[in-house]
Amino acid sequence: MDKLRLRFEKTGRAVYISHLDLMRNMQRAFARAGLELKYSEGFNPHPLISILLPLSVGTASVCELMDFRLRGETELAQLPARLSAVLPEGIRVTEAYEQTRKSAELKYLAVEGRFEYDERDPAAMAAGLEDFFAQEEVRVLRKTKRGMGQADIRPAIRELGFEPGEGAVLLRAVISAQEPTLNPELLAEALRQNAPELAPDFAKFTRLETYDAQMRIYR
Repeated sequence: MDKLRLRFEKTGRAVYISHLDLMRNMQRAFARAGLELKYSEGFNPHPLISILLPLSVGTASVCELMDFRLRGETELAQLPARLSAVLPEGIRVTEAYEQTRKSAELKYLAVEGRFEYDERDPAAMAAGLEDFFAQEEVRVLRKTKRGMGQADIRPAIRELGFEPGEGAVLLRAVISAQEPTLNPELLAEALRQNAPELAPDFAKFTRLETYDAQMRIYR
């Protein structure tokens, strides 16, 4: 079967599984579920699976997408349960369907985050965060293919809001997933570099949903 796609969750302890280990786990899960992946041709054949937007270690997600190809026919409705039964705790397949949209059409990610503060007042921090990210430019020193360089991440933020909670500030954002790609961890890094008085003591993020350029849900 050609051009198939999975939607899956990576939560709990599974957030500390690296991308490479996740790919190995996925390949083993297909084998254990009795599903034969197609392989590429040539001198170094490899299974035809790919994750659309690799996830950083420590970040959770309920909307990961993976393309794959199978040999032979299978009942797609049964595939999520078959794979989930043989995957590590925290990785759960929620959908399997025929791929109809190109990966380049995926443009935005909805994310939520939690900025934890041990001693500072969350209400005061939330107000400061709103002001900081309202700036026309938010520059961050980060690693690129050419080495370390400054980048303005503000154009990659479509929506961003903060709400004080108990011992933390909760954030909701819609950020660019591709061209440019914005890792939500850079939101916290921008604070560490430019406004340390607002930087959280601990930050964690979860991907919630995927969208195209017109903010239609992407599948």
